[in-house]
Amino acid sequence: MTHSQPADGFDHVSTDSEVRELVDRLARHPFVAFDTEFVSEHTYRSQLCLVQVAAPGILAVIDTLKARDLEPFWRLLAEPGRTTVVHAGREEMGFILHAIQARPSKLFDVQVGAGLVDHDFPAGYASIVRRFLNLPTNKGETRTDWRQRPLSQAQLDYALDDVRHLERIWRKIESKLDALGRTSWMEEEMATWQDEVEESFIRKRWRRVSGLSGLSRRELAVARELWHWRDSVAEARDMPPKRVLRDDLLVELCKRKSADPREISAIRGMQRSDLRHILGGLSEAIARGLDLPEEECPGGEKFRAPPSQLAVLGQFMATALAGACRQMNLAPALVGTASDMRDLLAWKLGYHHGDRDPVLASGWRAAVVGPIVDDLLSGRAALRIGDLNSNDPLVIERFDGAGTPSLHDAGRRPPVNEPLPIDRNSPRSPEA
Repeated sequence: MTHSQPADGFDHVSTDSEVRELVDRLARHPFVAFDTEFVSEHTYRSQLCLVQVAAPGILAVIDTLKARDLEPFWRLLAEPGRTTVVHAGREEMGFILHAIQARPSKLFDVQVGAGLVDHDFPAGYASIVRRFLNLPTNKGETRTDWRQRPLSQAQLDYALDDVRHLERIWRKIESKLDALGRTSWMEEEMATWQDEVEESFIRKRWRRVSGLSGLSRRELAVARELWHWRDSVAEARDMPPKRVLRDDLLVELCKRKSADPREISAIRGMQRSDLRHILGGLSEAIARGLDLPEEECPGGEKFRAPPSQLAVLGQFMATALAGACRQMNLAPALVGTASDMRDLLAWKLGYHHGDRDPVLASGWRAAVVGPIVDDLLSGRAALRIGDLNSNDPLVIERFDGAGTPSLHDAGRRPPVNEPLPIDRNSPRSPEA
C-alpha cells in the first residue's frame, strides 16, 4: 500500500502489513473517523466484515476477512489525546472492547451530538448528512451480505460514504455545542454512554427475555438459569442465543417447572434434531432454578406502590418537557422518556426503588428538567395551548412573566429529593 490514495479515491487494505502501514499514517493525525460493516444474524458476536477509516488525506477500507490482525488499529484509537469519531457507534465500541478490553481515548458519536443541538434522536446517518451538510447519501446497498467476496465498487462506495463526511459533521456539531454552551453536556453524555455500552457487553442481562412479566419468583429463578445455560451454549457454538432456545420456549419451560426430560421433550417446538445433545444441560439448568432457596429467587423485593396519579402526571410532565426541549434545540428522546419522568417523580415522592438514581435526577439532564418540573409542580408555571398551527402547540407559561425555559433557565440545578405535595387523605397516600 502506497502513501498516496489510488485513482479510485481510497486505499483497499487486505493484509496485516497494510493494516500496520495504514496505522502509521493515521497516527500522524489527532483524530480518526471510522465505521464498520458486519453481520450479526448468524453468530454469537457480530461478525466484522469491513472497517472504513477516514482522516485528513486518508480514506481506506480494511477487509477484515483477509487482514485479520486489527490490534494495531484498535490500540491506535485508545492512545491518549486522539479523538475517535463515529455514528451510532455501539457495535464499533463493542469490537474495540472485545479486541483489546479498552475504550477509545476520546469518543465522539455524531448521533449523540446531533441530539444535543437538534430536535431528532436517534437520527440516521443519511438524515444527519442532509441536515448538517445538505448533501445526498448513497443508500443503495442496505441489504448487502458483507461476508461475500468480491465486493463491487458500488458496495465499497456505499461503505465509504459512512465515513467520508464524519469529520465535517463532527466539526459542525462541535461548533454548535460550543455556541450553545453544551460541550460539557456532550463530554458527560459520552462518558455515561460508554459506561452503559461497556456494561451491556459484559453484564449478563437475563431480564431482557421476552415474556417474563407475570412469572413467579420461582419461575424467574428458572428463567435466569436457563438464560445463563443458553448463553454459554450459544457462545461455545458461535451462534445467536435464540437459535439455541427461543424466548417463548424458555418462558414455557419456566411455567412448566419440570426438569423431567420426557416432559421437556413433549413441549411443542422442542421436537428438534439436536434435542438429545442439549437436553441434559437444559434439564440441569431447570433443576438448579427449582432447587434454589426461596430467599435467593429474584423478584422478591418489597416496595410501596406509587400513587395512581403518578402515571398521569408522568405523561403530562413528559409532554411539557418535550415541547420545551424542542424550543431549546434539544432532542426530547435523548433527554428522557415518559417512563424516565415517572421515575423522577417517584424518586421525589420517595417511591423510587432502583439501585441507581433516575437518569433525570443528575448531570445535564437535571439542569434541563429540574426547573421545568419544579415550576410546574409548584404552580409557578402552567402548560397551555398556544398556536394550534405550530409544531409545538403546547406552551409552558410562567406566571412571573417569563416564557418557555431559556438556556439560562436550563442551567439551574433542581432541588434534590424535594417532596411533592400529595393528598394525605387519599387512601393511596403512603401515610394513609
